[in-house]
Amino acid sequence: MDVECQCGSVAFQTTAKPSAVYFCHCTECQRQSSSAFGISATFPADALPLDDPAFHDKLRTYTRSTKSGGTLDCFFCKVCGARVFHRRRGPDGVQGPTLNIKGGLIKGLDVAGARHIWTQEAVMPIPKDAVSWPQSPPLSPRLGATAGL
Repeated sequence: MDVECQCGSVAFQTTAKPSAVYFCHCTECQRQSSSAFGISATFPADALPLDDPAFHDKLRTYTRSTKSGGTLDCFFCKVCGARVFHRRRGPDGVQGPTLNIKGGLIKGLDVAGARHIWTQEAVMPIPKDAVSWPQSPPLSPRLGATAGL
């Protein structure tokens, strides 16, 4: 899948399709996206060129604590400031096997069946038939973390 930030300075292709797509309604995602929610697509970490120094040279990092006791490393474009992806570290500091690319940067992302999380902080109605959780989704053995959020 093709991924590109607002200015095009950070552009890459993933080597996988997302395992899940989330509409996150937490106040952190509202502030980060300047919108009612953030869209994140979960990928295996090895789907990105994380070992490429040239890739990292285009990014800056903002790190914050999560409500679940972990840490979120947020990577954004040095030029336009668009959040590109984030990756969760547990309370033990170990990075999870997945990361989340911001949905608006993924060309052709299919959001049909996306799940809504942190709905207790939503500022808009959640569709009645949507899969949703008031906070983070339960742990997923396949993903190894709660959506990385």
